[in-house]
Parts: sequence; structure tokens; C-alpha cells
Amino acid sequence: MAITEQQFDALIQRLENVARRQPGLYKLRVGLLALLGYAYIFSVLAGLLAVLALLVLAVFWSGRINFYMVKLGILILVPVSIILKSLWVTFPPPTGLELHRHQVPRLFQLIDKLTKALDAPRFHRILLTDDFNAGVFQRPRLGIFGWQQNYLLLGLPLMQALSPAQLSAVLAHELGHLSGNHSRFNAWIYRVRQTYFQILQRLQPSDGQGSSVLFQGFFNWYAPFFSAYSFVLARMNEYEADRCAKEIAGAQNMAEALINVEIKGKFLQGSFWPGVLKQVSERVEPPATTFTNMSGALAAGFSNQDAAQWLDQALAQKTSNGDTHPCLADRLSALGYLGAGREQLPVPAAVGVSAAQEYLGNALPKLTAYFDLTWKEQNETPWRQKYASVQESLKQLRELESKAKKGQLKEEEAWNRAHLTAELKGSEAGIPLLRELLANHPTHAGANYLLGQILLEQNDATGIGHIEKAMSGNPHNVIPCCEAIYYWLKQQGKLEEAKLYQERAEKHCEIMLRSQQERYFVSGDELTPHNLPPAAVHELRQQLSGYPQVKEAYLAQKVVKYFPEQPLYVLGVTVQRAWYKLAVSDGDAKLLNKLASELNFPGGAYVLVINPVSDESGCSKKIGKILRKIEGAAIYRY
Repeated sequence: MAITEQQFDALIQRLENVARRQPGLYKLRVGLLALLGYAYIFSVLAGLLAVLALLVLAVFWSGRINFYMVKLGILILVPVSIILKSLWVTFPPPTGLELHRHQVPRLFQLIDKLTKALDAPRFHRILLTDDFNAGVFQRPRLGIFGWQQNYLLLGLPLMQALSPAQLSAVLAHELGHLSGNHSRFNAWIYRVRQTYFQILQRLQPSDGQGSSVLFQGFFNWYAPFFSAYSFVLARMNEYEADRCAKEIAGAQNMAEALINVEIKGKFLQGSFWPGVLKQVSERVEPPATTFTNMSGALAAGFSNQDAAQWLDQALAQKTSNGDTHPCLADRLSALGYLGAGREQLPVPAAVGVSAAQEYLGNALPKLTAYFDLTWKEQNETPWRQKYASVQESLKQLRELESKAKKGQLKEEEAWNRAHLTAELKGSEAGIPLLRELLANHPTHAGANYLLGQILLEQNDATGIGHIEKAMSGNPHNVIPCCEAIYYWLKQQGKLEEAKLYQERAEKHCEIMLRSQQERYFVSGDELTPHNLPPAAVHELRQQLSGYPQVKEAYLAQKVVKYFPEQPLYVLGVTVQRAWYKLAVSDGDAKLLNKLASELNFPGGAYVLVINPVSDESGCSKKIGKILRKIEGAAIYRY
């Protein structure tokens, strides 16, 4: 039985209370629950192998084999092979530039020191990446039986953003995940989750052979509970890793590392990378020193006002069950760094010497140059394509601006000018043009959505009203609009309001699916006159004349329950055929596909052949009879 989101949230809350009061008992339950899954899998495997052994013995003692014995053997071997393959959990190795001790000795000395202090296993590979992140990764070489290969992943941008002491705290946190005996337990639980996922994934294609019957019912009940139990364990591990970092590097260094990650992550995402990508309008080739420039930008810093705003946004977020990581405020509180007056929390001082400078030393210029070159090579082709597209857009914008000086633009022209201005010259330049367009055309969906997005990016809540307007009248806009408002509200820490938009999107998704099902087929449905103006009918008639196979055409509308403002037209055609070809052929199917995709309908269309012969399907003949009786349905005759 599937579990709802509300039930999952309630289960998480109950399990967190148990884990706080009795952490040992809680971990025991997680372990027993994991073993229950294994017990079921191995019991099924043992049962199948026992049946297979009995079958082999029956063949051996009787000296005979028949078709049914062979078929039964195959039916048993299929799920057996799936289970055995799934038990061998595979993890691809992470990617990055491998660092060596002789290359960056100070970094290895730091890692050695932290590894010893935290009683953590040694790393087999230390990889430098281009991510603004750090992490540990354990790759089991023997599937569920372990034999871990340990990786430490270090992002160069993160090392450029943090001080040496702050990076030490981050590394202590990451090694805290591997510290002591609980790390082996956590890694085992992670592999168990991957095993169950692979079993279910591999069972899907074999459903027709009945293999999923052995597992589907059990895992439909089991998976949600194990997911909830392991989710709470993962969140507990984050707090435990923070405590490890606090003991080794100090609460202040860990707290300032967390704050800097939030602030400088916002700077890179909202300022640095958009600035890099903006250069595509001026340069044919991507910049050759992106990561070198990033280091300079992080060192130069940003205004205290921006930093304080980004910090306030991060502190406003609340812990949710969409992520195992607790929110920033909860992590700082657990470290004892955040008191009741969280609005008084200071922004950390600017980093003097970065962790990259301290721990990568003389190798830093060479390593930075490597990532500069790699990024440039990876982006050359898409950059050139984007450059050509931007030049075409700039040309179009110049033409529209010139035309606007001579007189008022049409609605579509004004929209093109506004969104091209916002895209090419920046959001601020686009705002007045969007407001001008909406003053004349207040229901324009694209302008309302774009203006709403820009305002929300500026933390102006009036953007919600514009995005709400973009939703009205067009059901296809509802889900992306709800998504945009949801993420903004979540960023502001307004989880209850955000949840309303999530629920709204989910309900609308269900209605969209029902609408698609309703429009997928036409059978005994109510049909009405098409109600198209004469000009539209004339245009359709002209288009149909380009298909010599079409002899007659009849047009009507299907009465639909969902989104009736978006009509579904039913076009029945009779086709020219040789006397010996009475039934629907492959050629007819190709013709129907062409008509459905090439004819210009002011809405959706369902096209079918309605030749009045005995070989046509009963459904097509029935629809054909209905179409011929509808007044004005006959729109074309060859």
C-alpha cells in the first residue's frame, strides 16, 4: 500500500522523537528492518533454488524431461538471475583530478591529522573537482559485502571560498561520516537501499514473466517504512558529523564555514556565473580563465548588504523532509552558535588567505589552469552555438527598438522586445517594458510570468500576483508557475504556504492526466458542430486539398469534461483506395499522422478514417455515421 506525503511526514516526526530519546534502540530497529528485507530476498532465493533442485532431481530419477519441465526451469531461473545480479550493487567511481602527496603535501598532512583524530579510514583517492562542494564517497568493490574504496572529493571553488580553518572544519565534518563504528553501519544501510532499488528497477522489465509477483507486494509495504527509518538516520548522521567538526576545529570555524558556504554559494550562483555566461553576447569563444577569475572574485568579496541579505534568506529556511540535511539555523543552533537573536548573527570576516592558497601551495596555479582549460574545452561548442543565437536575437531586438521609435508595437512585437531586453540587457532593463506591455495587455501570460520571476528574484512578493495571473486561462502554465512560487516561498522559510502550491500543482497534474486520457480516444462520445468561422474552415479546406488520398472530410467537436475552453476537434476522412484494399493499411496510418501534425487546428485534433465499408472497425463506422449527421460537419469533398 502506498504511503501519502502526510503519512510519511508524520512517520518521520515520530521516528525523530524515538531517535532523540533512545538513539541506540532506534539504530537497532533500523538494522533489524534492513535485515528483514535481506531475509525476505534470501528466503525467496532459497525457495526458488529448492524448487529448481527438486526439478533437477525429478529429471534425474525419472530419466525424462518434457516441455513443461523446461518452461518451469526457465521461470525459476529468471527471478534467480535478477536477485543475484541485484545483490551485486554497483557504484561508478567518482570523477575528478587525482591529487598526490608529493604534489600538495600540506593538504595530505591536514587529512592525515584529521583521519587520526577521528579514527576514520584512510582515503584511497583524493580528487579535486570543479564543484562548490566537498564530500566522501565509499565505493564497495564487493557489492553488499563491502571492501570499501574511499574517496575524498574536494571542490576547488569551495577551497577558494573558505579560510584554512573553515576548510579544516568542513573536512572534519566529512570525515565524521566515516568516524568510528557507526560509519560502517551507515554505509551498510546505504548499500541496502541501493540493493532494494536495483531489485525493483530490474524487476520492472520482467513483469510479464511474473517475477515481480514475488517482490512487488512486499516492497510496496516495506520500502516506505525503510525509507523513513533510513532518512532519519541520515539526518542524525549530519548532526553527528557537525559535532565531530566542532570537537576538532571549534564551533566558530564550523559555523562560519556553514555560513560562508551559503553566502558565497549565493554569490557564485546569482552573480559570478551569470556574469560569465553574459559574455556570450560579446565573445565567440568561452573565457579561458574562468576559475582564475572566480578566485579573484571570491577574494574581492561583495557588499555587506548583499551578504546580510543572503544570510537572512538562508536562516529563514526551515528543515523539511525533502532533504536529509538540516537547515542552516538548526545546524547553527546545534553547534551552540545561534541563540535567540538570530537577526544579530554577524557575517563572517573576509577570508585573507584562502584554503586553496594554504593547502594547494605552489601547485595552485597549475591546478587552476587545468580547470580553466577543461571548462573552456567542455563549453566551446555550446558557447559558439549560443553566441550565434544571441547575435540573431540582438539583431531582432535592434529592429524592434527601431520600430518602437516610429510607433506603437503590436502585442507580440512588444512581448518579443520586452523578453529579449530582459534576456540580453538584464532584468532591470526589461521591467519597464514588461510593465508597459501589461498596462495595455494585462492578461499576457508570458509577460506576467517573466515579471513575476524578476520581482521574486528581487525578493518582491508582488511577483506572486503576476505569476498567479500567468496561471489563469492556460492550464499548461499552472505547474511551472506553482513551482516558481513554491521555491521562492520555501527560500523565505514559509513552508506551509509553499506546501499549498505544491499540493495545487499535484492536483493539477492529476487533472492534466485525466484530460490527456479524455482526449486520447474518441468512441461513443458526444460530438457537436465544430463552430469554426468560415475563414478557418476555408483554410482547412485549402490544406486538405494538398492530400490527394483524402476524398471527403467531416469536422466536429468532442464534448470534453476537462478544460472545455480548449476544444478537441474530430476530423473524419474517407480515403481513396484501390478496390482490393478495403481495410485500413499502413499507408492510411501514415496519412493520419501527417494530417494530425500538419493541419492547423485552433486546438487539439483527433483524426480517423471513416470509409463506409464493412472492413472498417465498428468504432470508426459509428463515428462516421455520427459525423455525417451533424450539421455543417462536411467541410471538404475531392
